Amino acid sequence: MSIRVIVADDQEIVRTGLVMILNAQPDIEVIGEAADGRRAVELARRLRPDVCLFDIRMPSVDGIQATRSLAGPGVEDPLAVVVITTFDLDEYVYAALRAGARGFLLKDAGTALLSQAVHAAANGDALIAPSVTARLLGAFARSGPAEPAIRPVEELTEREEQILVTVARGRTNSEIADELYISLSTVKSHITSLMAKLGVRNRVEIAIWAYETNRVRNG
Repeated sequence: MSIRVIVADDQEIVRTGLVMILNAQPDIEVIGEAADGRRAVELARRLRPDVCLFDIRMPSVDGIQATRSLAGPGVEDPLAVVVITTFDLDEYVYAALRAGARGFLLKDAGTALLSQAVHAAANGDALIAPSVTARLLGAFARSGPAEPAIRPVEELTEREEQILVTVARGRTNSEIADELYISLSTVKSHITSLMAKLGVRNRVEIAIWAYETNRVRNG
């Protein structure tokens, strides 16, 4: 079964390029395009894609609002949203992640990383581009979150603290397993436990929590 994707970007040349790249993948199919956030939300609600790929700055309804409408807190049966943007728009990325985005990429990320992000989102995971994780989330951590970070329902174990940091730095499960000399299934188990203790839904929110509590700092 192909991963069904909707692409929304107000720049036609960018949108066309993304569609071409995704459709060239053997197991990804773009089923809808939109030039603004309002149309993107309408398409997503009607077509129920596996993944929505949204630019942040769009007319009518921007990518943050569109993400919140489809994946935000309180949304029943939320859709997977990946935000794609430029580094110049980094102040919006943090807000998009808090709105429920399952990952983010820069527009120069390349075909391989774009495909990985779509696959990760479709599988219920999240991809934070390692090359920009510290710069983006660390910058916002220094400026301080809008609200104090929620305390975990249970104290984190030493191993969970280690995995928390690696997730925040953009490591994949396989990379974490290699780095900490543990099995892949153990990594997945710890990440599930982290989400439960922190009351978050995915790896992106784990990473945000790590930066907000100064577990990881920029640089």
